[in-house]
Amino acid sequence: MAAKRKRKIRIPKVKPRKVQNSAPGTVTYTGKKQALITKLEIIDYSRDHYNKIDTSDVEIAFKFKGTDHVTWINVNGLNNTDEIERLGNYYNLHPLIQEDIVTTNQRPKIDEYEDYLFIVFKMLHYTDDGEFINEHVSMVIGRDYVVTFQEADGDVFDGVRERLENGKGRIRSSGADYLMFALLDAVVDNYFSVIEYLSGKIEDLEDLLFESKIEDDITQDIQDLKKEILRIRRAVVPLREVINRLEKTDTHLIEDRTQNYIRDLYDHIIQVSESVDIYREMIWGLMDMYMTTISNKMNEVMKVLTIMASIFIPLTFMAGIYGMNFEHMPELHFRYGYYYLWAAMILVFIGMLYYFKRKKWL
Repeated sequence: MAAKRKRKIRIPKVKPRKVQNSAPGTVTYTGKKQALITKLEIIDYSRDHYNKIDTSDVEIAFKFKGTDHVTWINVNGLNNTDEIERLGNYYNLHPLIQEDIVTTNQRPKIDEYEDYLFIVFKMLHYTDDGEFINEHVSMVIGRDYVVTFQEADGDVFDGVRERLENGKGRIRSSGADYLMFALLDAVVDNYFSVIEYLSGKIEDLEDLLFESKIEDDITQDIQDLKKEILRIRRAVVPLREVINRLEKTDTHLIEDRTQNYIRDLYDHIIQVSESVDIYREMIWGLMDMYMTTISNKMNEVMKVLTIMASIFIPLTFMAGIYGMNFEHMPELHFRYGYYYLWAAMILVFIGMLYYFKRKKWL
């Protein structure tokens, strides 16, 4: 007996990702946004003081360390690693921290050092064209300063800037730890907007499926939603762990009164995480709903074809009998046999339609 030939499985050729075997602590930008000028937005404030500077010179940020004010330095653009290293060295950031700042595929996390905290998180938002943006953001929190690193211009911190400029709330009278909370709170609040926008897209697809308005690209839309919810989940779930650890950490950099706000922030991220899990299940259910809709449409077509075949089977049987060429057939010489046969076939046709209608098969 001949041996059964094994079927070869074709594996698509994927270009392997290049891995840079650099030493730990090497500051190498891994993002896609190149040729960006590193811009600094410096906000120095206290209860009765506010000063804002926009510059591209990193050395200007060195003038604000060690004052009685709180300084927020927002760095836009990570591809100029020399500037990042200069700023990191000035604030005595560990080389591994400087490496993580420009490593855009870094998972959200928190690292505790004696003089500062380092937090990595993802800033999510949709553009006006509906494009999903997942931006890598790092934050360094010291006694009297907060330094944030972003890949490019545009963020969700406008509300924090407005409160700082106008002196609204308690942010101007609080320390750097409260500024850290305000920035994280702005990120988590924007997660709710992202989830709400995603919910609208899911509901639109559900309406199309319920109304059986299936378009050719609806499967691609479902796959895109799956990818988006996966990227959102990868950002939200680790950040929940970060905030949980931030709430329980014992450091002199966070005051006790700020811990209450961090506890409330943890409740918010839990709510976002639960919503993400719910919408994830809904998206997975969309494909099942799509397959069910396609199957129902196919069943409708098969039902119509089956009814048509069932109607014409007895008519074909009658026509087949009287289409035989036997010489001695009893009804063959009837004068009105042709009309009788037509009448019988029409009666059978109408009778079967009535039967199917009564059974609600039509």
